[in-house]
Amino acid sequence: MAGEKGFIGSIDQGTTSTRFIIYDHDARAVASHQVEFTQFYPEAGWVEHDPMEILESVKVCITKALDKATADGHNVDGGLKAIGLTDQRETTVVWSKSTGLPLHKAIVWMDARTSSICRRLEKELSGGRSHFVESCGLPISTYFSAMKLLWLMENVDAVKDAIKKGDAIFGTIDTWIIWNMTGGVNGGLHVTDVTNASRTMLMNLKTLNWDEDTLKTLAIPAEILPKIVSNSEVIGEICKGWPIPGIKIAGCLGDQHAAMLGQACKKGEAKSTYGTGAFILLNTGEVPIKSGHGLLTTLSYKLGPQAKTNYALEGSIAIAGAAVQWLRDSLGIIKSASEIEDLAAMVESTGGVYFVPAFNGLFAPWWREDARGVCIGITRFTNKSHIARAVLESMCFQVKDVLDSMNKDAGEKGSLNNEKGEFLLRVDGGATANNLLMQIQADLMGTPVVRPVDIETTALGAAYAAGLAVGFWKEEDIFESGEKSKNSKVFRPAMEEATRKKKVESWCKAVERTFDLADLSL
Repeated sequence: MAGEKGFIGSIDQGTTSTRFIIYDHDARAVASHQVEFTQFYPEAGWVEHDPMEILESVKVCITKALDKATADGHNVDGGLKAIGLTDQRETTVVWSKSTGLPLHKAIVWMDARTSSICRRLEKELSGGRSHFVESCGLPISTYFSAMKLLWLMENVDAVKDAIKKGDAIFGTIDTWIIWNMTGGVNGGLHVTDVTNASRTMLMNLKTLNWDEDTLKTLAIPAEILPKIVSNSEVIGEICKGWPIPGIKIAGCLGDQHAAMLGQACKKGEAKSTYGTGAFILLNTGEVPIKSGHGLLTTLSYKLGPQAKTNYALEGSIAIAGAAVQWLRDSLGIIKSASEIEDLAAMVESTGGVYFVPAFNGLFAPWWREDARGVCIGITRFTNKSHIARAVLESMCFQVKDVLDSMNKDAGEKGSLNNEKGEFLLRVDGGATANNLLMQIQADLMGTPVVRPVDIETTALGAAYAAGLAVGFWKEEDIFESGEKSKNSKVFRPAMEEATRKKKVESWCKAVERTFDLADLSL
C-alpha cells in the first residue's frame, strides 16, 4: 500500500472484550492485545457493563500492545501516526460532566428491559412501531439507544437530577471513550460519529443531524447529546494520563460499519460479521433504501466531513456466538468456544433438532420481542453433538433469513451478483475461523462464502478510517487493492437443493414456536 512508513493504531471495543491492534503501512497487524471485561446480568433479559472497567481495558490493551511491538523491534513510539476507534453500537452511558463518573452502568445493546417503554410508545404514537422510521430508518425497539436513554431518565434518580442541573451527558461507548481520552472533566470532547449516531433512533439519516421532532416527541434534551462527526477526520488528541498522549484520534465507526470498511465493501456488496451477535450489511450506495422486509436502513460510512455518505441495509441478529458461550458457560457442554467445531463434526446432521436462540427476543427480519429460545425435535437419539450442530446451524439460518430479505429489498434496485451470476457473502469475525460453520453457511444459502485471510476486519476498518484522515493511506489503496482477495478462502455449497428447502421449512416452523413466550410463568 502507498503511504509513508509508520503505524496506525486501532481500538476495537466489543461486547465482551477490548483490543488494541497496531498496523503497519501494508495494513498488517504487527502487535495486539486483548482483554475481556465483566458482563453483568442483574435481571432476566438485562445486560450491563461497567464503563470504568471498559476505560481501564482500553488503557491496558494500548500499553501491552505497545510493549509487544517494541519488543519485536518496531519503533511504534516514534512512528504512530494516529489511532482509530470502533465500538459496540447502541450501548448507552449517561455520566456527570463535572465528576466524570457514570450515573449508572452502561445498558448493553442486547438488553431488553425497555420492552414496556417500547409498547407504551407504540400505543401512544400515531405511526406505531414504525413512527420514527422515516427519519432514522429504525423501528421502535429495545435494541436502540434512545429507548435505553428513556429508561435511565425515567428510572434512575441520579440521571434525573443531573439532567435538571445541566450536569448529565449521554453517549454510546465511542463517545465515552473519546471524552475520557481527550481530557474528560478537563475539556474532553463530547462527540460521536455518524454511524454510531445512526443507531440511537435520534439522528436524521438524510441531514445527519439530531432530529428535532424526534427529540421533542421523546422529551430528550438536545444539550445532553454529543456533536456528530464523520468517520474519517481528526477528532482530537489523546491527553496526558493515557499511554500515548499527543496522538491524534482520527477515525471512529460503529463495529459493523468498520467491518464494512475493513472488507472494502462498495455499492452492491455485503458482509456478515459473526461475533456475539451476527450483523449483515449491504452497501446500497448514496441513496438510503427503505426496507419492506424487516431490515434496518442505516449508514455504511462517511469517509470525511465533505465526503459523500454511503448507506446500507442491515439485518441484526442478537444471538450468534453468544449461543456458543451459553453452551460453554451455562450448560457446560463445551469447555472452550473452539471445541464446538469438533463436537458438531462428530455427527453428519442435527438428527432433526432445531435450535432458535431467541434469548431476549428475535431481531431481523422477525422483530419479535415476545420470542424466547426453543430447541425442538429432541428424541432419545439426540446427543450433545446434535445440539452443538443445531447451534451452529441456528447462526447460519438467521443469516440466510436476513439475506433473503436483502435480496427482496435491494435485488430489484440493482444486481447483487458478480459477473458469474453468484452472490458472494464476505464474512469476518472470530467465529468465521470455524470451517464447519462456514460450510454450513454456504450450504444453507446455496451461494459461496468468502473468508479473508484477516478475519478481524472490524479493527482494520477503524485503522483505515484513521489512516485516510491523516494521509497515511488513500481510498484507492483500500478499495482497489486486489491483494486482499487473492488469498481468501471460498466455501462453496455442497447441499442438494431439495435438502436445503426441507431444512429451511423446518427452521421456519421452529422460529414460529418461539413466538409469544415472553410471559411464561416461572
